[in-house]
Order: sequence, then C-alpha cells, then structure tokens
Amino acid sequence: MASEKGEIVVKQKRIVIVGGVAGGASCAARCRRLDETAEILLLDRGPYVSFANCGLPYFVGDVIKEESRLLLANPTLFRERFNIEVRTGQEVVAIDRKAKEIEVREPATGRTYREGYDALVLSPGAAPVRPPLPGIDLPGIFVVRTIPDSRQIRAWIDEKSARSAVIVGGGFIGLEMAENLTHRGLSVTVVEMLDQVMPPLDPEMARPVQDHLESHGVRFALGDGVAGFEPRSGQIVVKTKSGAGHAGDLVILAIGVRPETALAKTAGLEIGERGGIRVDERMRTSDENIWAVGDAVEVRDVLTGGWALIPLAGPANRQGRIAADGICGRNSKFRGVQGTAICGVFDLAVASTGASEKSLRRAGMTDYDKVYLHPANHVGYYPGAKPINLKLLFRKSDGRILGAQAVGEAGVDRRIDTIATAIQFGGTVFDLEESELCYAPQFGGAKDPVNYAGMIAANTLRGDHPLAEWGEVGSGSAVLLDVRDPGEFEEGHLAGAVNIPLNELRARLNELPRDRELWLYCRVGQRGYYGTRLLLQHGFRARNLSGGYLTHDLIQASRPPS
Repeated sequence: MASEKGEIVVKQKRIVIVGGVAGGASCAARCRRLDETAEILLLDRGPYVSFANCGLPYFVGDVIKEESRLLLANPTLFRERFNIEVRTGQEVVAIDRKAKEIEVREPATGRTYREGYDALVLSPGAAPVRPPLPGIDLPGIFVVRTIPDSRQIRAWIDEKSARSAVIVGGGFIGLEMAENLTHRGLSVTVVEMLDQVMPPLDPEMARPVQDHLESHGVRFALGDGVAGFEPRSGQIVVKTKSGAGHAGDLVILAIGVRPETALAKTAGLEIGERGGIRVDERMRTSDENIWAVGDAVEVRDVLTGGWALIPLAGPANRQGRIAADGICGRNSKFRGVQGTAICGVFDLAVASTGASEKSLRRAGMTDYDKVYLHPANHVGYYPGAKPINLKLLFRKSDGRILGAQAVGEAGVDRRIDTIATAIQFGGTVFDLEESELCYAPQFGGAKDPVNYAGMIAANTLRGDHPLAEWGEVGSGSAVLLDVRDPGEFEEGHLAGAVNIPLNELRARLNELPRDRELWLYCRVGQRGYYGTRLLLQHGFRARNLSGGYLTHDLIQASRPPS
C-alpha cells in the first residue's frame, strides 16, 4: 500500500506462537532467521519458555545439580538476540479465527486481553496422563513434565526423608526415574500394566532391560494395572487390579501423555483419529492461517503410513522449522516420524528406530522378516568389548529396512543412528551390508554390527541363509541340530536337540536324515549359519535359528508365566 507521501509500505507480518520449549521456540527463532521484519510474539503459560524437559529425571536424581542448567533460553535472550517478544505466565484461552485474534488470560492478575495475528502457531505440548482413579490427588503423587514438577519431587524426598517410591509406568520416563531415584538411595518398585517394560520394544528385546534394572535392586510388578491409591501409615499404597498393594513414600505417574488440544478443539480445528491436532506435511492445520507443531500434533508414520503421536524433542524441533518455513513462504515438507529414541538405565542403553514387530502386526503388515544378532561393540581382541543385542526388521519383497532395536552397554547409539539414517533415505539391507563405517579396534570392527545385520538379512533374501522361526520350534517334524561344543550343549539346550559340533559336522553327515528338515542353532547364530551353508551344499534341507540360543533365552524369558 502507499503512504501519504506516496511511498510503498510493506505490511509487517505478525507471527504469534502459543507455547515454547522444543517446537514453539525453534519455530520462533527460525522465523526470525528467515524474516528480519516480522513481528514475533511467543506466549507461554508456564514460567519457562525453553527448558530441557528430557533432563528432569536427572535433576531429580541429583545428576544435574543446578536447576539453572535445565534452562536453555529466557525472554531476555530471545529479545536481545532475536528481537522476539516472549511473555511467560500467559494462557491463551480462545482463538477467533474470523478476526484472526487470540484471547489471552494472565492467571497472576486475572487480566484478559486480545492479540491479532497474521500467522498463528500452536505448540501447546502434551499433558501427563492422570487417570480418574480413587486417590489420584493424594499428596505425594507426582508427574514429571516441568521444572516445577521436578522441584516438588526433590523437595518431597528431602522433607519426608523418603526411602521408597512406586513408579506407575515402565516406559522411558518411568525407567529413567527408577534409575535416578535409586541413585538417591530410594528402593523402587515399577508397576506396569503390560507384561513388559519399554512398551515400544518387542518383548524379547525389552527383557535384558528389566534384568539389568533388577540387578540394581529395582522391583517390577508387570501385567497388573493400577486400580487406585490410598494413604497408609504415612505412605501411599498403589492398589492394583489383581488386588496387590505396593507402598512407597512417594508415587511417580509415568503412564504417558495426551496432546493438549482443548484450544484447537474450541476453535474448530480438525482433530485426528489418534486425538492430536491434524496437520498437513507443511504443519498447517485445517485453518490456512494456523500451524501446529510438537507433542500436540498427529503426523504420519513413515514406515506404516498410519497416523501417529510421537512426543519426542527431535521431531518437535524439525516441525517448528517446517512451520516457520511455510509461514515465511518456503516450500518445506515434514517427512513424517519413525520414532527414533534411546534411554539409558544404569549404564545400559536401549534404543530403537522405525517399526517394531508389534507395530507391524497392528498395522496389518505381513511382508516382513527379522534377524537377531549379538555382536560386540568393537573387536574382541581390544579390551572392554561389550555385547549388543540387535534386532533388525526388513521387508521381504525388496529388503527395505523397517526398524531396529538394540540393547547394550556400549555402541548402541551409533548403530541405531546409522540404521535410522538409512531408513530416512529408504535404505535396504543391501545398503547396510555395503555401508562403509568407521573402524579402529576401540570403536568397531572391519565388519561393523550394522554390516553384519545387513549381511545376515541380505543372505536371507538371496536364499543363502534360510531362517527358522523360534516360535515354531517343536511344532513340526524338523530335527533340531545344536552345532555348539559338547560343554556348551550340556549347560543348556533345546529339548530333543541332537548335538554335532560344527567342526565335526562335515565328517558326520551320514548321521543326519535327508527326509526331514534340519534346524540349526549355536550360541549367537554364526556357527549355525556356517553349518546351514555346509548342509545346503550337501543336498540337505536346512535352516538356521536366527540369533542362536541366546535369542531363545531372551524369547523364553519375555513370555508371561502360563
């Protein structure tokens, strides 16, 4: 438009962002980097606009000793470095889409006011689940979502001289809190409705995590949902549906989060089938002037194609950048999520990326196969080698990588990150076997665990390495052939198995039937593979049980008691 003097005046764009932390804060900073002229206002109902909520369990555990270490940015930094106005303690209560205005309430004063926008970004996050159970509001029952939450937990432990805690939920936050409360000297019981810890993992991969926590004194009550809470003798008793009771000086609720969608619902924005704000690949909602990012949104799973809620900091940051690009006229698109995550418990790392076998089944996907392997994180001759339990899922039709899970004391993060990157580019198991990765004795091997995973899977697809399913052992007429040494066999073996050590196999072929299939196994799968190749070339029908007897033990241990 023209001014009174005839000058051309460009209307200043007004960008309002509701909610900070990962999604909102990254969006605000990106908007400024792309548009120096825009007016940017960020509103947050909490006292902190940008903090490290992933560090909260470690603040409770006194690993992070200073609360200030959790603060990533403050309003002063946003103003001075980015010329962004940040107002904390401001709750947005309504959106007038027609007028393109929001209504804001200031709880500290009761004041309400309105702010206009050209582009509105919703980053309200997700709220911890607090089911409406008897006693849920008793003092001493906490969630772990904000700095004030963790501050209250620390104060309760100190003031009550707490010696015990019950954690409801065996996922990432629940297990991180179990570790940190144990570090504080508390005895810890974890109550989990499912039959396993770490629900995103397949049961056999979660079992080593449970075993490791139990070795550090953490107790588990699995397969038993919570029925309510009651006070007793100065403690809180967590009552379960089985009738059991678990007493503690405090209780941590770590049973998940729900997207904060009240504001979006009231404004008439589309809500997805999973309960999150529905957005397109540019993070735009059903209103062309409103974007949404972070834990509150529903996005596509890149492996299954279904809608998903993935409350992780990494995707939230990327979504904030994508929304900023769209607001500033760029054509960026969000690829979707694959749920790459890692958790550390007592020096054990557990990580996953992409689909699990459980999620593939839920999605009705049957065109997949899996391999197990148990390599060391680096070469065995260099001191300190640690085993990694690794499971790789891939598509049978073309070898596309679908997901991976790994558990171990060292090297887990590097392997899952490598596979996660391959998934991003639509990689296959053939790509993994050919990947050129760093090698020095203290870091890996000339053939890295990632290479081994790709080789095993690729050999399976080529027909060089037929696999048998552990779940089918004992259900057919196959002969079980244990190719370990006699001492290993005596320490434990499959019922009915025949023991012929690999080094003797070639000379004892006449002892094997040719009218029945042979299913081989060793300790971790390598000797079983060698034996399978030998037998196939001598005209036998042979298959290898993936991952060997170690995988059998994990699967057996993960099965609920009959």
